[in-house]
Formats: sequence, structure tokens, C-alpha cells
Amino acid sequence: MTTTEATVAGAATARPPRPPRPGRLLVSLLLLVVGLLMIAPLVWLVVESLTNENSAFGLPPNWIPRPFTTENFRSISGLIPFGQMAVNSLVVAVISTVGSMAVSVLAAYAFSRLKFRGRDGIFLCMLSALMVPAQMTVIPVFILMRHLHLIDNLAALWLPALINVFSIFFFRQYFNTIPRELDEAARIDGAGHPWILFRMILPLSGPAVAAMSILAFEASWNNYFGPLIFLSTPSRMTLPIGLVTLQSGQNNGASVVVFAAIAAVTIPVLVVFLIFQRSFVASVASVGIRG
Repeated sequence: MTTTEATVAGAATARPPRPPRPGRLLVSLLLLVVGLLMIAPLVWLVVESLTNENSAFGLPPNWIPRPFTTENFRSISGLIPFGQMAVNSLVVAVISTVGSMAVSVLAAYAFSRLKFRGRDGIFLCMLSALMVPAQMTVIPVFILMRHLHLIDNLAALWLPALINVFSIFFFRQYFNTIPRELDEAARIDGAGHPWILFRMILPLSGPAVAAMSILAFEASWNNYFGPLIFLSTPSRMTLPIGLVTLQSGQNNGASVVVFAAIAAVTIPVLVVFLIFQRSFVASVASVGIRG
């Protein structure tokens, strides 16, 4: 029998695919319903932001913007300095994210790979900071920023964010999943700690870096408490302060304009998360299985 004949015979005797089990179909249907319920408020937010004020907020709710308009988005800049606030938020978020990732990676490598006296004790004390609410530390941080002459400055927002205890803990756990035999092989070839970290460990930690970058960017982008405490000049305000100003009605903004502003702030972060969600899930699964 030739190879072609054997292949045809094998295909003929192959079993047909099994139909999906009823239980699996039920679970899939349930997950679909839950997913639709979770995404419905976001869809409604976008639809209302693209709807004329006179036709918005009808009952039953509209799921298609009729009549369609982008005037609500154009009206935002006339009520608040949306562009300047977006730039301020972006500057703070980018510096906070990049800076905290750099500090966290270096600290996590020290706790994961270096051996020094008191390492475990220092790490335990650092983890205890996760149990302290930010509201309890705002007074000493405010005093520190005042002595540094950084009050009403964007640096007062991103400078404290450089130390991210959760990111240090997460990276340390992820680095522990990487075999130490790779370090030993690199040292035999004459590699030092910088080479091992930046040329070997970090390329293997792409999912973890992507996940923590998303969380750090989102936390800084949506931060309201910090700008409320440290900033007072309108030109230095960030987007969360602007949204609260619109929602409070201080600038006589219509509800559809508020919805448009919320959509303009929310959608970019959501898109970034959707792009990197596979890396986010992979990093969490890796730490949970091997950490």
C-alpha cells in the first residue's frame, strides 16, 4: 500500500468529530449572556455620546445613535481645557509607567537573584506597605513635596508613583519562575548582573512587563485623589478633575457632553487593554502556576 492509499484509508476510518456536550453549550451560552451584560453599559455610553441631546436617554434605551452626531465631542473643549488636561494626564501616566517599571524591575531582580543580609525581612516590610491605604500616607507625602517645592507641579504626581510595591512583588514572583540555571550558564560565559537582567530575564518577562504597564498606566490615567490634593492651577489639572467639573455642572455642560468626555477618557485605555490582554492573562497564569 502506497503512502497516498494509506492516508486515504486512514481518513476514511477516522471517527467523525464529537458534537459538543450540552453542559459545555450551556456554559458557553451563560458566559455569552454575562459578557453582553457587562459590555452593555459601555455600549450605551458610546451610543448616548454620539446622540443628539434632544433624543438621548430614551426609554427603552437606544442601541444605535439616532440621530448620529459628533457635536458632543466638539463641545467638550468649550467647557473645559480638555486638550491640555489630556496632555497633562498623558505626561504623568507615561512618566509614572516607565519610571515605575524601571524601578520595579531593578528591585525585583535584587530580591529574586541577589543574596544579601536582611533581604527577606526587607521584602516582608515592603509588602506590609500594601496594607496601608493611600489616604494615610498623603500627609507625609504632601509635606515631602512641599519641602521639594513640587506642590502644584506634575512631578508631585509621578514622583511618588515611581515606587510601586505591587509591581516589585509581581516581578519578583515572575523572575522566580525563570530557571536559575540560565543565570549560572551566563556567569560561566562572563556575564554580569546587568547583562543577565536586560539581555536574558527581561526578554523572557515580556508578558509580566506588559501586564504591569497596563495596570500602572490605568492607575495613573484614572488617578483623581492625587491631582485633587497636589494641584491647584487649572492649566495643570488632569482629566479626572475635568470630568468631575463637567459632572458637577459647574460649566453648564449637558449630560451627553459629559458622556462624550467619559467615552473619550475611557476608550483609549480600554483599547490598550484589549491589545495587550493576552500578555496580561499569560503573565498572571504563569505566576499563579509556577510562582
